[in-house]
Amino acid sequence: MRLPTVFRAAVVLCLLASTAAAQSRPLSRWEETARALLKELVEINTSESVGSTAKAAYAMAAHLKAAGFPDSDVVVLENAPRKGNLVARYRGRNTGKKPILMLSHIDVVEAKAEDWTLPPFTFIEKDGTFFGRGVADNKDEGAIGIALFLRLREEKFVPDRDLIVALTTDEEGGPANGVAWLLKNRPELIDAEFAFNEGGGGRIRDGVKLSNDVQASEKKFQNFTLESTNSGGHSSVPVKDNAITHLAAALVKVGAYDFPVHLNEITRAYFSRSAAITPGEMGAAMRAIVTNPADPAAAATLSTDPRYNSQLRTTCVSTLLSGGHASNALPQRARANVNCRILPDEDPAAVQRALEATIADAKVTVRPEGEARNSPPSPLTPDLMAQIERISAQLWPGIPVIPTMSTGATDGLLLRNAGIPTYGSSGLFYGEPNAHGMNERIPAEGFYQGLEFMYRLIKAVSRPGIS
Repeated sequence: MRLPTVFRAAVVLCLLASTAAAQSRPLSRWEETARALLKELVEINTSESVGSTAKAAYAMAAHLKAAGFPDSDVVVLENAPRKGNLVARYRGRNTGKKPILMLSHIDVVEAKAEDWTLPPFTFIEKDGTFFGRGVADNKDEGAIGIALFLRLREEKFVPDRDLIVALTTDEEGGPANGVAWLLKNRPELIDAEFAFNEGGGGRIRDGVKLSNDVQASEKKFQNFTLESTNSGGHSSVPVKDNAITHLAAALVKVGAYDFPVHLNEITRAYFSRSAAITPGEMGAAMRAIVTNPADPAAAATLSTDPRYNSQLRTTCVSTLLSGGHASNALPQRARANVNCRILPDEDPAAVQRALEATIADAKVTVRPEGEARNSPPSPLTPDLMAQIERISAQLWPGIPVIPTMSTGATDGLLLRNAGIPTYGSSGLFYGEPNAHGMNERIPAEGFYQGLEFMYRLIKAVSRPGIS
């Protein structure tokens, strides 16, 4: 929906005027700092089309240098025009332990002003909610990382190892992925014992906190092209051997097919622990599927929820479609893209074979596009999980910590392949932030609680006792 310019301006003025009234409590100094950093990041356009992650990286670097971090420990590396990556190091004791990395990307998906009711690159606070492109994905965690470095330095905190904050570019699919570039060209800058990244956070149902999830795994991403070809002819003399008809039938079969249920260490723990906070038939199905992954009734119940279904199995879905060349000609070619999200321990070649067997039509070919990159799960290290659970209990008594597998993709995949275990742990309880959508938003209090969670967690894991 596109609003008239005058009306849109009135909306913005009303939102700005309501900010002070909506603030329900005074902010701490570091909450104010984190909010200001988030505002600054949001108002720097870092989209692929016209934005600049380099500008955002230099802006955050300036805050660290103004606080006394030496130039040698605050490095901005430009890996393409308008593309920049900030890597900052907080020096600790030389105990021989490898650093801890806090990673967040600062690029954002496109946001056209005419598609929003609010200006996407203006940070707006209204009724306890922050609005703006990137507030949830992923500039919030970038602002938190910089704010933590500033706070720890002022407190003269000395960790038992170095800490690293990396704000990187092109996670959202641009041509110059910053993590990949750093791993290839400057791996020493982000080499770490383990990393914290996006992908986890608080789960909320009907406004009630359910769990603080830790992402320790993610699915692999693979596209397949389905194609049917034909010699074609005049549409006035139709035949049953039609490229579009063959392809359409194949896509219907793919849409109806369910890959087998396959639980791994992460998803087994996810359903086992989620059962305790999920009432009724769904909770019972979770307990049943953990006991017997081949239980068809439990799988059928869980599959009615797309989020649970995606945790149970590999999934494939049609996403693009094209065919024919003229309105009065039999189609010579019909093509579709099928996007598959493959479980970490399953083989993309086996997925291709399953698609071919499901389609069962020699007139339709199935061809992989690119190569799926393996994403080995990160181990649920007892010491690390204990610290996350302890701090969660301090902030949200009674809220369990639950491992989870992301069905989408993050830069954690690149770190895991480089031998750096990666965990999505943020303490951010956001509900439905509409990331990638119109009027992206987060609750202000959720942001501040995530700031406190990460402050306590980073201090805890960089003291003796974590290995």
